[in-house]
Order: sequence, then structure tokens, then C-alpha cells
Amino acid sequence: MSNIDNSGVLCINKLSAANLGDVTKLHAAVYGKTPAPGFFERKYNTAYASAEHIGFIAYNRQIKPIAFYGVIPCFMLIDGKEVLCAQSADTMTHPDYRNKGLFVELAKRTFELCTQSGIKFLFGFPNQNSLPGFVNKLDWQMTAQMDCFVIPVKTIPLAKLVAKLPVLKRLYTGYTTMILRKYRSPKSGISSTVLNEGFDGLSRNDGYLQNKTYSHTKVISINNAQIWIKINSGLIIGDLSVTPANFAGTIDNLIKLAQKLGLQQIQYHTSRGTQLHELFAERYKAINSFPVIFKDLGSGIPTDSIRFTFADIDIF
Repeated sequence: MSNIDNSGVLCINKLSAANLGDVTKLHAAVYGKTPAPGFFERKYNTAYASAEHIGFIAYNRQIKPIAFYGVIPCFMLIDGKEVLCAQSADTMTHPDYRNKGLFVELAKRTFELCTQSGIKFLFGFPNQNSLPGFVNKLDWQMTAQMDCFVIPVKTIPLAKLVAKLPVLKRLYTGYTTMILRKYRSPKSGISSTVLNEGFDGLSRNDGYLQNKTYSHTKVISINNAQIWIKINSGLIIGDLSVTPANFAGTIDNLIKLAQKLGLQQIQYHTSRGTQLHELFAERYKAINSFPVIFKDLGSGIPTDSIRFTFADIDIF
């Protein structure tokens, strides 16, 4: 711990199945809410990639978790071949222990563990507050900027009402399940659409989709299109398999579905230069979204042809 002001820091331990519960405790202390049971256990269970529990937790002298940094191993398809990489995921520091160098220390240890685990490079989508730390202190490279498209929907704001009255949540969940039943696909996800355009992108294999079950998402079929969605404050599109000819009709039908669900907007994030970006940009304004950053771990593997959709980001 020579690189940090370790006042109050007792130890730093590698993430494991045994201490994942401490990540949940830290999340509650930092954000004021507790994730669903088993959330982090599922999120960091990436045994399918032959690398799991990649991260570190710092503890104070009372053996309470005070900081965490973790990455999610996965495979990137580059020139049609799977390459082991990892997405930078959760970064948390207890308010009482910020500005002590813990984030940098935990990140550097995680990068060393990644190299030992055969991970070739890292990628991430930090918010604007975290971006300077990754770039200036940890030598990540920002290579691109994703765009967001927001489609307003005129409807009774059922989702907002439920958020204010949690007692209605179960009723609303049952209602959404009933409405979506006619659209549901048995699939748990869809292949990355950027791969169909000659770009490199994430391999959404069976292991990846099983890991992704930490988040409540659904695949629906509308207008002969396959849409991977998540219902949050709006209808969030993770990825969309649709032909250009069917795009307008699919979006119009998706707006009608959002109206039934009481969702006031549809949202989609994607890399620039993709076909879906062009199709959305013809109808809606592009808004700057997540920065895309990479950190090579000595592999020299080119990443300039990699593209992403919102389904690739760990918060989807």
C-alpha cells in the first residue's frame, strides 16, 4: 500500500466468492440502496471466460469495506477470433475514504491480476467524473464517443407514478409482464449487430448471456425485428436487429408499446458509424453519450475497429 495514504486502511484483498457480500455492503454505504440479492455474485461470476472475480476490496481497521474496483472478463471478436478482454465495471469508495489514492491503488492491482489471468486489454465507459482519473492517472486512451438517441413518448406516466409509490411496484410488474407476453422471445439476448457490418465487437456467447442475467432484460419481437430491452425509467434498447426497410415501422410500434407501458421515453446508445446510428440519426438528434476508453495490457491488439451498443455496457 505504498502508493496510497493508508490512514485507516487495514488491508486490500482480492475479490472472491467469499467476500462478494462486502461489495454489496459498500454499495449500500455509497449509494444508499442495496442491490437485489445475488446481484454482484452473478455479475462477477465469469467462469465461462476462465477468469472470474477480477478485482480488489480495501478494508479499514474495523474490517469494513471502504473501496472496490472490479472488471468483468469477456471475449471480443476481432477478425472473427475470440480474444479475452475485460470491461471496467464497478468503482466505489466510501465517502469517508475518498481522495486517499485508493481508486488508483486498487485499479493498478486489478490490472496486474488481469495480465496474470491472460486478459489482453481492458475497455470501459466511464462517466465524466471518472474519465479524468482513468486517462490522467491510469494511462487509458479515449478512442471514441458513443451517442444517445432519446425518443419522447406521450403517455400517462405509470412508471414515474410507481417510482413515487413503491407499494404499486408489484402491480406494475404484473402489468408489464402481461403486456409484453405477446412480444416475448425465448432468447435471453441477441448477437451484436455491429458484427454484421464488418466491425469487431463483443462475443455474446452463451456464457456471456448467462452472466448478463444479473440485469433484468428481455428480448421482444416487433415488426419482424428482434429488440433487446430493459425497462427502467424508460424503455431502454440494448440492441436492435432490424432491416433498414423495417426500421421506421419498428420504431413506431415500439412507441405504441411504450405508451401502453406508461414509459415516457425510449433510449438507445450506440457507437458512431454503425448502421443503427445512421438510421436513428435520420429521425432523432444525436446526443453525446459515453466515452469509450481502452487500456492495452501489452498485447498490441488493435482496437480501432471495435464498436459497441448499449447492451455491451455493464449497466444494461
